[in-house]
Amino acid sequence: MDVSPAAGVVTLHPRGILFDMDGVLVSSLGSVERTWETWARARGIDPALAVKTAHGRRAIETVRLLRPDLNDMEELHWLEQMEIADNVGLEMLAGVERILENLPEKYWTVVTSATDRLARSRMEHGGIRVPARIVSADMVAQGKPHPEPYLKGAELLGLPPVECLVIEDSASGAQAGHAAGCTVLATLYSHSLASLQDADWIVHSLDDVHVQVAGDALEVRFTPIEREANAARI
Repeated sequence: MDVSPAAGVVTLHPRGILFDMDGVLVSSLGSVERTWETWARARGIDPALAVKTAHGRRAIETVRLLRPDLNDMEELHWLEQMEIADNVGLEMLAGVERILENLPEKYWTVVTSATDRLARSRMEHGGIRVPARIVSADMVAQGKPHPEPYLKGAELLGLPPVECLVIEDSASGAQAGHAAGCTVLATLYSHSLASLQDADWIVHSLDDVHVQVAGDALEVRFTPIEREANAARI
């Protein structure tokens, strides 16, 4: 991917963008945490541990890690129902509408650890134009931090991973994008700067990012948060 740093501004020219959903497009953190706290208390697990484990990971994998003795599909269905029903505080995040309103669908999709039903519900509730095809938890055998979700996302756009920009907010998501061979831009929504070491660059939110179509590719401009790793990668 073409990278043009100048006066602190980074300009990328990917041919496609793979957006994570929770914490990148929509602010669903409250719903996620309330759901996992409810589940954890019902299942005899420390709620803080459940919330920490669940961030950026498929729900079914969190269930398997924390309560491998339970029927994972039954637990997944209950969790999905709780999250779909809880839309308190759920809204589109800053910068998202401006970026997506003029971005043709052929250039982007969503790669999420949520189920297809939950992802579409959240995006619709948040007022986000939902792509016809997304990569959800239901579509992969292994979730983030495994590269499979982002490899499938690149395939869905018909592009090699090296020509895709991943936008993430979680450590496991950044790891997945990097492992898939994509360039990774992270936002600071749910994870600390230090935990996002697998991201190539970090910004506060998509409000700091500008995207436009440039020929058969995109032009993505932003001023990253300064850190030693960013300087090395530029």
